Amino acid sequence: MKQPPAVLLPLLRSPFQGELLAWLFLHPEEETSLTELAQRFGKSESTVSREASRLRDADLISERRTGNLRLIRANTDTLIARPLTELLALTYGPTAVLGELLPPVEGVTEAYIFGSWAARYRGEPGPVPRDVDVLVVGTADQDDLYDVARTAERTLGREVSIRQVSPTAWAGHGDDPFLTAVRERPLVGLDER
Repeated sequence: MKQPPAVLLPLLRSPFQGELLAWLFLHPEEETSLTELAQRFGKSESTVSREASRLRDADLISERRTGNLRLIRANTDTLIARPLTELLALTYGPTAVLGELLPPVEGVTEAYIFGSWAARYRGEPGPVPRDVDVLVVGTADQDDLYDVARTAERTLGREVSIRQVSPTAWAGHGDDPFLTAVRERPLVGLDER
């Protein structure tokens, strides 16, 4: 399947490059194997390996080998690490951040990003979105969702709005105009990173 262009950050070669960099730079303390990254992003190990080699050659990541295992992490000691992290948070950061914050919340069955950020992620041209709209399906406590939104805002540098709907409503039982509109536009599932 051909990926859409890297509309969120056009200076990148591909959306995968943006997703991988965002994951690494927004989790700088984590050292991750290429196998784990291939599973996380649904890519082949050879694709992840090629991208990791390019990023290592550009001094954007550091690499350590343990036997046949390649472990990589963001190189935060470079001059561009801080501005690159900020740029990645603003562009590809929502899936990296919200994809980690929402799954542990009790009562979250599914989660999607919708609106302008999802449209850019899916390849629609336009400016970098000023906010991130999230739809949570489930019965999570509103205070927990509020805490997730505020935590995500601090990392992403923009407003994060979370709207929760019941599993029954999401399944289409009812005539909610909001859900009808959301279903007609691009969605980004937070489990598809």
